[in-house]
Amino acid sequence: MTDQIVKPIRAADSREPRSTEPFRPGSMFWEEAGDLRFLLVLPGALLMQVMHPAVGSAVGELSVYKSDPWGRLVRSLDSMMLWVYGGSSSLEEGRRLRALHRPIRGVDNHGRAYRANDWEPYAWVHGVAFERLVTLRRVYGTPLSQAEEDSAYEEVLRLGAILRIPASRLPASRSAYWSYFHDMVANHLENHPTAREVLASMRDSTTAPPIIPQALSSLWTPWGKLTGSLAYWLTVATLPQEIRDILELRWSVADEALFNAFAASVRSVVPKLPESIRYHPYAHRARMLEREHAKIAARASTSLA
Repeated sequence: MTDQIVKPIRAADSREPRSTEPFRPGSMFWEEAGDLRFLLVLPGALLMQVMHPAVGSAVGELSVYKSDPWGRLVRSLDSMMLWVYGGSSSLEEGRRLRALHRPIRGVDNHGRAYRANDWEPYAWVHGVAFERLVTLRRVYGTPLSQAEEDSAYEEVLRLGAILRIPASRLPASRSAYWSYFHDMVANHLENHPTAREVLASMRDSTTAPPIIPQALSSLWTPWGKLTGSLAYWLTVATLPQEIRDILELRWSVADEALFNAFAASVRSVVPKLPESIRYHPYAHRARMLEREHAKIAARASTSLA
């Protein structure tokens, strides 16, 4: 429960602490996190996060997602890119986020006290990453095998360590995760006012992005409504059905058929795009730098032979 006092972390946890080594090439997160297809499932993560009453209340009261939606999006993506592609900076970002959330506390919409750093909501915010990664691959890529899911979940635990979440606060395995996920959906998440606000603001995205000059911002309104409606539809498309049920979101057979055609086109087109287009700019530069590093290291290893 979010209103319970957080117990101290046990000093003698039976599970070994996870590595806090930064992510490198070859990891699933290195390949997937910066791919533009991740942006298609990311809004669903935010939605499921704010369905938790503590998270929804904190975001609804303190976040600037309504007054500065584009700035909030950019800052969130910047932070995520650091987690995966930032090298040693990922560890500092994890520390920064814990410190940033430490003073945030209040009362949720049920009158229960919460703290943003309480482990249940903090772990849930991180934990949705695995569901989103599996959904990303299932919908827009090649579905993960069970062995690949096991490997992906190990990376989620590794990311949890980077974000300073003790292993004892997260499910120990992939199978345990799915039990945890379904329990959270059935017994903890709700049709929170903040979730409804997120959906409404997404559907009616009339705030012009900062790249559009102020003098032309009024021209964004019709485009904002169009792109907002599309973003809303694509977000609902990848949500688990039980999440749609809680939020009372309609999804028809026709919607499913149209979305399947869209997803098939994404699976076909995106892998063929140049990396400079396919990946977030920071991720693209990190990937290029790692390749250059590998080439230099290979030359150096034979330079005295």
